[in-house]
Amino acid sequence: MRIDRLGDLGSATAVLRAVAAGAARAGLAPPAALIGQWFSSRAVIVPTLTAVAVPAAETFPGIPGAEGSAVGGGWFGYLSYPDAGADDAGPRIPEAAGGWTDCVLRYDDDGCWWFESLGGAPMPRWLALALTQSAPPADWHVDWTAPDRVAHRAGVLDCLDAIAAGEVYQACVCTRFDGMFTGSTLDFFADAVASTAPARAAYLAGAWGAVASLSPELFLRRHGDTVTSSPIKGTLPRHADPAALRDSVKDVAENIMIVDLVRNDLSRVAVTGSVSVPELLAVKPAPGVWHLVSTVTAQVPSTLPMPAMLGATFPPASVTGTPKTRARELLSQWEPTRRGIYCGTVGFASPVAGTELNVAIRTVEFDSTGHAVLGVGGGITADSDPDAEWQECLHKAAPTVDLRCSAYPRERRTAS
Repeated sequence: MRIDRLGDLGSATAVLRAVAAGAARAGLAPPAALIGQWFSSRAVIVPTLTAVAVPAAETFPGIPGAEGSAVGGGWFGYLSYPDAGADDAGPRIPEAAGGWTDCVLRYDDDGCWWFESLGGAPMPRWLALALTQSAPPADWHVDWTAPDRVAHRAGVLDCLDAIAAGEVYQACVCTRFDGMFTGSTLDFFADAVASTAPARAAYLAGAWGAVASLSPELFLRRHGDTVTSSPIKGTLPRHADPAALRDSVKDVAENIMIVDLVRNDLSRVAVTGSVSVPELLAVKPAPGVWHLVSTVTAQVPSTLPMPAMLGATFPPASVTGTPKTRARELLSQWEPTRRGIYCGTVGFASPVAGTELNVAIRTVEFDSTGHAVLGVGGGITADSDPDAEWQECLHKAAPTVDLRCSAYPRERRTAS
């Protein structure tokens, strides 16, 4: 593997824009990116990714390694939430898409950029040139339409009835914002990341459209034999007292139920007795809100392929319910439309660095016609209030839907 130190090239979003401009000049596919807290780094950028539709079973292939901080290359892509909505409509973009890269740019926690190539090839000339030239932000604009409050309330009430009947103990009832988008989806992503600083942001695009994930949540991190999941359950708006989360019977109960579900999912493939909970009910900030976050770890056989791990754990516990199978069946009846990439996962599988996947919440799905979809939802327990659940949805969506055009985030950054 080749590793070249590049030094300080600037912020992750500035480098992403420069690489995108260089790829366009060279007639190549656009870059893909992970920004926030990925692979012990601030960012991992794939200089050019031909992201094509693939069967769901072929996402994140192989058995990931854990050989150090370098990422080198691997498979970058997404896998959508698999279930249909009540309208039984098909996917708006491919259920799964991605592609292989032999090289990446990695931005480490010390502010240094690196070029890494699995096959040992030097940096392409077009990329070296792109990194010497800045690229101005491109324009974009989106008009959002608010979700159907009546349908969401009906779904929450149906869920409360199912809880009372003992069919489920908790379920994540979701709705969505619809938008019409014009301009650069990459610049939307770059502006949104700069504005909200999510921990698990991810972007990729293809002829089918684009996915811009502004997620705060880790679905799975696998480094060698060690697997980690950090489910989020429990939310308050950022202006509220975060201590109130730990005092909330509803939020604490919701989080603990999902932790148990994650433990159950991992135990299907874990070494017996290795599942543990090193962190329970930690209060952590996320864009616009406070969350309760717990962490579950496990040891898995070194020969376990990632598709088998996903078969045991996907879709993520925090966006389904308990018991998982029945919750998914009911959610397909309660939610009017298919979730799509929302509540699925986006991430990267490296043969040397391991696999890291987010939970694709706070995630915008763009199709090739300019239609944008932003899913949002929350966990329902016996103590849930439909009006409070609606407000929670709005709080979660606000940092994203408040971004209406390219000028807004740049003006706000200048003012601050």
